[in-house]
Amino acid sequence: MFKDKTLLITGGTGSFGNAILNRFLDTDIKEIRIFSRDEKKQDDMRKKYKNSKIKFYIGDVRDISSIKNAMHDVDYVFHAAALKQVPSCEFFPVEAVKTNVLGTDNVLSAAIEYEVKKVICLSTDKAAYPINAMGISKAMMEKVLIAKSKTVDPNKTTICGTRYGNVMASRGSVIPLFVDQIKKGEALTVTNPKMTRFLMSLEEAVELVVYAYQNAEAGDIMVQKAPASTIGDLAQSLKELFNVNNKIKIIGTRHGEKQYETLLTKEEKVVAEDLGDYYRVPADKRDLNYEKYFTEGYKEIEISDEYNSNNTKILNKDEIKEKLLKLPYIQNELEGWIR
Repeated sequence: MFKDKTLLITGGTGSFGNAILNRFLDTDIKEIRIFSRDEKKQDDMRKKYKNSKIKFYIGDVRDISSIKNAMHDVDYVFHAAALKQVPSCEFFPVEAVKTNVLGTDNVLSAAIEYEVKKVICLSTDKAAYPINAMGISKAMMEKVLIAKSKTVDPNKTTICGTRYGNVMASRGSVIPLFVDQIKKGEALTVTNPKMTRFLMSLEEAVELVVYAYQNAEAGDIMVQKAPASTIGDLAQSLKELFNVNNKIKIIGTRHGEKQYETLLTKEEKVVAEDLGDYYRVPADKRDLNYEKYFTEGYKEIEISDEYNSNNTKILNKDEIKEKLLKLPYIQNELEGWIR
């Protein structure tokens, strides 16, 4: 797929960057560049992989000169660098804008200048009907990539995006929290047991990006269909896997949280192309000729439902446990656990 090509991953020291390395490092790819501002994590990866195909670049997406330093001779970019934690973005929304919005613009500007063939920007369900600063900044990131895609010949540089829900067992997600509480004998802190969340593994998130690389056109947002579960059933399933009887403590919905995740708004669902396991949301190709906005209507949205974690397939506890057991994180945590 990437034979003799160079791939740059921004924010490459995170879970996604490591998953990409595991996916492609042993293929015929020429080089994978890890771009991030965390020298400690880069050093950890250097010692872990010990592979000459990996090149490390210290920099920050907020500084376009540091991006350009890593962009020369790059064929493809996976843009994963972002501020992702909802609470920190709530307290420091301008910082979220600097990284998620302006940083994305810097990455795309550099990619266009160096004629990178394709850039895929990673977004989140929180960008659909956003209610918190993280989601709003990611929604603006999507607007930036769509607008930027119109400024460049797609035969030179194709800019597109992916959108997915919370990745299971990723840093800061609820599964590691529950596992930690289980092992400490503490109550599992559940915000609202009826709250629903999509269940997607890190490997599935990587495959969505690969699918976008293979199929997305300029300005597209690609969405992968996924099952979901209630938070209450997820907590109970983990208790059963670990064979524990920890109590569950209901703490209430936190600031900036939604009852369910939305991957496609009603407005997007109307225009989305159903590709079986995926949705393709094409960019609005109209230009700034405002007359068309008044004289030419668009498709009706009343007939459409959004695609969210309440109206997708809801897994029962057995199905949740089956999905959990496929995660390397859960396999490692269960290894040697006797209760």
